[in-house]
Amino acid sequence: MTRLRPHEIEGMQQRLIRWYQKHGRDLPWRDTRNPYRIWVSEIMLQQTQVETVIAYYERFVAAFPSVQALAREPLQKVLLIWQGLGYYARARNLHRGARLVVSRWDGRVPDTQKELLQIPGIGRSTAGAILSLAYDRPAPILDGNVKRVLCRLFAIRRDPAKPDVLKRLWALSEVLTPGTDVHTYTQAVMDLGATICTPIDPRCTVCPLRNNCQACRRSLQHLIPVRARKEPTPHHEYALGIVRHRGRVLIRQRPEEGLLGGLWGFPNYRRRPKGTLADALHQGLHNDLGLAVESGEKTGTVRHAYTHFKITLHVFECLLLPENKTHTGKADWKWIYPSRLKDYPLAASDRKVMDRLLDRD
Repeated sequence: MTRLRPHEIEGMQQRLIRWYQKHGRDLPWRDTRNPYRIWVSEIMLQQTQVETVIAYYERFVAAFPSVQALAREPLQKVLLIWQGLGYYARARNLHRGARLVVSRWDGRVPDTQKELLQIPGIGRSTAGAILSLAYDRPAPILDGNVKRVLCRLFAIRRDPAKPDVLKRLWALSEVLTPGTDVHTYTQAVMDLGATICTPIDPRCTVCPLRNNCQACRRSLQHLIPVRARKEPTPHHEYALGIVRHRGRVLIRQRPEEGLLGGLWGFPNYRRRPKGTLADALHQGLHNDLGLAVESGEKTGTVRHAYTHFKITLHVFECLLLPENKTHTGKADWKWIYPSRLKDYPLAASDRKVMDRLLDRD
């Protein structure tokens, strides 16, 4: 690992802190040392831009102002408040984590890394953020912004996801984390990556660490960090059915442990290589509920991208044939009036279908 002298480390820390005190962002979770609220903000900020998170954070802590309040509520209410933010495993883990904190630590968010790492959804970097921001403990972090800052500072020209590179980055983060005022330092290094040391066109001329940055000195900042080669994104086609009966539509809740777990939506089935979209819909409804439908006209398509694949939903109006029993007999299937769809947490693609459905009805 690159050797740094104590006075160099202290100088970098102080320059970064002074820069932050002048230029740091004013964000709602920075007005508190409440470890629960910092935990919520850190989870929301995973995979999501700050500008998007702000409104969701404010709504979430208004609905669940404490870890006890979050633990008391059913998952469905939590998912409804989270709806639209995506990556729903984060919401499920927050909910499970809140219940664990209440049952194991009497509602006190732990102040040690060992205990924090026992909470669902909290990894080493999130634990470090909670410890440093809430408790002012000297704990390093290594989110995406900090990885980029460190790779450029030390001109690391390898993929930061590689285990040995990651180990080196953690060591560097730990060395640079001060023993005091760590609360300010942690916010400063986060903001440096978010506003100055950006992925594209970093603003090196106004960076407080530019004289320490090996990438800037060697004009490598646009080549670092090294990006892993991306594989082509798979694309899948699904048939989605609007199945109606006496003014109501059929919806289904997804299994809790899986993609979009716990969310409700319209029945949809993936098209098989040798079958048609209508085949997928008919066979799926028959296998799941024993329902027989006649698929009518295709009313539209909805496209959506997930992290590792893309989908196209082909939306069909479906006629429920007379011989069907309309009682599903399953708790995860319901007939509801379209006007009540807004009471259920829906995935983004299903919300698009809902909006079209309500506009048409």
